[in-house]
Formats: sequence, structure tokens, C-alpha cells
Amino acid sequence: MAVAEIDYAAVFQGLPGMVALLTPELVYADANEEFLRMSGRTREQVVGRYLFDVFPDNPNATTPSGMRNLEASLKRVLAGGERDAMALQRYDVQSLHRPGEWEERYWSPVNAPVRGPDGRVVLLVHRVEEVTELIKARGGSDSSRARVLEAELYTRARELQEVNERLRQAHAREREVALTLQKAMLPAPGPVGHHPVAVRYRPAVGTLNVCGDWYDLVDLPGDRVGVAVGDVVGHGLQAAGSMGLLRSALSAASRVADGPAQALEVLDLYSRSVDGAENTTVVDTCIDWETHILTYSSAGHPPPALLRTDGTVEFLDRATDPPLGARPDQVPRPQAATAFTDGDTLVLYTDGLIERRREDIDIGLDRLAASLVRHRESTPEPLADAVLHELLPPDGATDDTALVIVRL
Repeated sequence: MAVAEIDYAAVFQGLPGMVALLTPELVYADANEEFLRMSGRTREQVVGRYLFDVFPDNPNATTPSGMRNLEASLKRVLAGGERDAMALQRYDVQSLHRPGEWEERYWSPVNAPVRGPDGRVVLLVHRVEEVTELIKARGGSDSSRARVLEAELYTRARELQEVNERLRQAHAREREVALTLQKAMLPAPGPVGHHPVAVRYRPAVGTLNVCGDWYDLVDLPGDRVGVAVGDVVGHGLQAAGSMGLLRSALSAASRVADGPAQALEVLDLYSRSVDGAENTTVVDTCIDWETHILTYSSAGHPPPALLRTDGTVEFLDRATDPPLGARPDQVPRPQAATAFTDGDTLVLYTDGLIERRREDIDIGLDRLAASLVRHRESTPEPLADAVLHELLPPDGATDDTALVIVRL
């Protein structure tokens, strides 16, 4: 049965809670019926007017803070583009029927961004929950109610602070153990034959979202080497454990498989028996110096970059398939090959290097290519340092990053 087209304007007006829309200049663009009813204002008194002209601070209050706190919250949303939930606020409202008199009101606001096609915040959703009656139901004078409320809020804040501190300490311990485990399982960096190699691992900063990334270099029969990077969904000890199992399995499969695609097919089957391995991404490559052919296959992973001696960058994206375990049935994975010349540079990495929130991945790939071209005369070790310096945020990334650079 066909679904009738939704009238979102009617939905907005019929929302059971108080909701208003504000422009970036903090002018009311719209307000729903519940907002107007609970605030005691008409649409003409609200829409098109500056927020704090409609609801100014109570000049008779000893320490009015409602307007200041609300303005700070809205500016945070505009600057950072993130939802902001405010603490309970006292924000008195001037009576329309008795000018100069103010009604004691308590509000619990939440502010959220609405983005335009270019990603900029074009509107602010201002949702308010009226809790005045709940506060007043506690009885007593205004000052006693305020003291009771202040004490309760202080107690809750202290309890939350203690819980957060215990969680932080537990996370810090798990993070340290997971990083130690991961370091022990990843291979030590070193040259591949007479070909220089640089490897880097940078854990995420200020988060437990670490230990899912890995790299591996495998000597193969003939003048060949297998190079792979992968990224396990998850974090902490479980991700480190899954990472170790998958890395070892791919290393073994690469030694007997007929190319990277077949190695990933074996790893796909194995991953279905490993807890936490679902949707792992990995790219596997085989460098053959006798034929100067680079063969590769990807399971949902960002494409390797091949920096040519002429200063161009080719992203190896012609053999990409879904992540491990993403298909219900096992099917052959694609494989592609490209020729290389002496002096070319192969770069494998995980998504922490290129992906940024609310940014198209192509921007990150372009940023990587530009950095590689800019430092194309560098050997792998300084090249790896330069790429990490230019691409990772100065205050640290929110996802861990693995990077492997091989001079061909």
C-alpha cells in the first residue's frame, strides 16, 4: 500500500513538546503550537523577532543567568555543529497581562543543528521541556526551593563525576593493556629485502577506540612480498585479540594462496569463526619485483596509493569488495594488477589517516595524494613522518591509524 506524502509542516506544529526554529542570528524562524502555548506568546510576538527580545532576562533577579547560558549553548551548536543538552535552567518569563511582573519558570533545553547542502548550520532546533510545576511541587518558599534544587543538582553532579572518573580509570587500564598486546603482535619494522619500508601506528587520542588496526609484511616465494593493512570494527582488548587472529591467518593464507583475492577469500571464511571480526576491512597486495607487477584485492578498505616517479598518484581501487563476513554466501573476490617501475612508492593505510567527520572521503584522498606528491623525493621514513604530520589533526585523531610505505 502506498504511503501518503508526509506533511512535515503539520508534523512540526503537532509535536507534543515545545520546539522552535532559530536562524544563526538567533531570530525565530518558526515555533510550534505547544511552544507558543507554554510560553504564553502568539506567533506574531515570536516569529521574526530576536530570541532575547522575546525572552529577556529578569532584571529583578539577583544573579540572572538563563539568557547567558542559553546564548552560550546556541553558539556552541553554531560553532561545532553538535547537539547541546543544557542543565536545568531558571529563566523567568515576563507576564503579558501584568507588564513588569515576572513568572518564575524552570526549563530543560536541548539545542541541535540543521545543516544545509554545503554542511553549514542554517537553522537551530530549540527544544524546551517545561519543568516549573515539578520544581514548585516540592513546596516551600522560592529561596528554600532554590536551595533544595541546588543541593540536589550538586549531589547528582558529584555522583556523575565519580562514575565518570571510575570509567575513565577503567578505560585507561584497558587501553594500556590493549596497546601493549597490539604492539607485541604487530611485526617489527624493517626493510623488505633491499627495498626500504616504513611502518607507523598512531593510537587514537583521548578515546578507547584503539587497537583495531594492523599491518603485515610477508616474504613470498621468488622475489615477491605481500603487504597488507586491516581494520577491525570495535576497540580495546577485543579488537586487539581479533586483530591478532586475523593478521596471523592472512599471513599464513598469503603464503599458499594464488594471489591476494584468494587469500582474502580464505580470511573471509576464517573471520566467521572469530568473535568481533564481522565487517573487518582489509587490503592485501603482492609486489613482484621480477615482473614489476603489483597485484591487489580489497575487502571494503580504502584504496592503496601508488606514487609514481613522475609525481602522479594512482589509487588502486579496481578490485574492491565488501568487508569480511558482509555477504551471507561465499563468492570469489575480485583481483586487479598494475605495473610499477623502480622508484615508485606503495602506500597502504587505515581510514584514520584520511577520514574526518562530516567530510567526503574524496577530500581525504586528495589530501593524501597532495602530501605524497609534495614529499615524493623523500625516502619512506621521512615520507611517513611528513604524511602523518600533515594529515592527522594536531591534537590527535579520534581513530587509530596504521601506515605502511614501501619504496618499489
